[in-house]
Amino acid sequence: MPRTLDEWLRHIESLHPRGEAGIELGLERVRRVKEALGQREVCPVITVGGTNGKGSTVAYLERILCNAGYRVGAYTSPHLLRYNERVRVAGVPVDDDALVAAFARVEAARGQESLSYFEFGTLASWDVFAAAECDVIVLEIGLGGRLDAVNVYEPDIAIVTGIALDHTDWLGPTREEIGFEKAGIFRAGKPAFCADPEPPQSLVEHAEQICADLRLIGRDFGYFGDRTQWSFWTRAGLRRGGLAPPSLRGRQQLGNAAVALAALDALKEKLPVDMAAIRRGLIETELPGRFQVLPGRPVVVLDVAHNPQAAAALAANLDDMGFFDHTWVVAGMLADKDRTATLASLRGKADGWFFTDLPGPRGLGAESLREALFEIEERAFPHTELHSTPENAFAAASKGAGENDRILVFGSFLTVAAVLRFLKTKEC
Repeated sequence: MPRTLDEWLRHIESLHPRGEAGIELGLERVRRVKEALGQREVCPVITVGGTNGKGSTVAYLERILCNAGYRVGAYTSPHLLRYNERVRVAGVPVDDDALVAAFARVEAARGQESLSYFEFGTLASWDVFAAAECDVIVLEIGLGGRLDAVNVYEPDIAIVTGIALDHTDWLGPTREEIGFEKAGIFRAGKPAFCADPEPPQSLVEHAEQICADLRLIGRDFGYFGDRTQWSFWTRAGLRRGGLAPPSLRGRQQLGNAAVALAALDALKEKLPVDMAAIRRGLIETELPGRFQVLPGRPVVVLDVAHNPQAAAALAANLDDMGFFDHTWVVAGMLADKDRTATLASLRGKADGWFFTDLPGPRGLGAESLREALFEIEERAFPHTELHSTPENAFAAASKGAGENDRILVFGSFLTVAAVLRFLKTKEC
């Protein structure tokens, strides 16, 4: 039997033939183990899905509810530096001992059931929250929604953020097909929120067919304002004005914050939240790797954007930062992402590209990224370099960057995580 967290993680990777990177959609195996564990929904549950924006929305909900005095369990994925980041209680990643104990309970309960890395971790996270006697649980969907392991739990509130083309091999090649999969987390008779300003008709129709209480941004709730202050509203007449901008950077963050506030309003009978908790929560929320701007010169921007929609938002956010002498881009992506369209979203933004290989069976080679760039870059010969690791690519970009320049690191959680580790090592 494994003893340490690292031993457990290696063990659960080996259980399923697809390993951590693998995906096997379906709920029956997870549901059987959930029943064997005796897991029950005894406190309010919020599930959050979507292509982009779900991590930020979870972070807002978590911080506001913590500030309101609730013991919050939050489950997200993937992590950047440590697995513990995925499972948090009261805003703090749980320690190794809590995870090891939960993994052992799942292992004892699963019998001969084959569980993927994500499925095993999802069941273990719930066990941690139950042991911690959480007041509310916020769960981030891993992939899609309808057949994602998180969907075995019954939510009081379900949120879908933005919907874009990603994981098309699993969810379908169109927004309509993907929207249907995302809508699978909605429940009959319960509030279902969508923060996409142009929701796929398939999502709307599914919500209607199951009689979910669908609430759309721009119709049933929304926001207005600018970078200095903003206001939130609902069709029912709620107004929360004079709000400071969220601490997370980027134009899209008002939409993420608005859907979080709309969900909390729908839960106010079970989980009342005052304005002080909302104001503090919005300005205290932190989420590494989401348009994260590091102090110092040259300016370093870290963003896990890995699909065209997220890269387009990143490009807009870069425009809002002001003037820099040069922008150098460190990019590494996974092979199953639309690299050409993602890079196209940043067309004309970079004075030089430092492409990196990424490891593992899903990792893409740096040469493939350069080929994609040359397909879409308007300038004939932008400066490009190829590197074997994100650390080497970042070091090369840093070496040539002036103090008035900007370095962007993006394309994958793996790319950002490697650079974060590299920077932490330099600090020691």
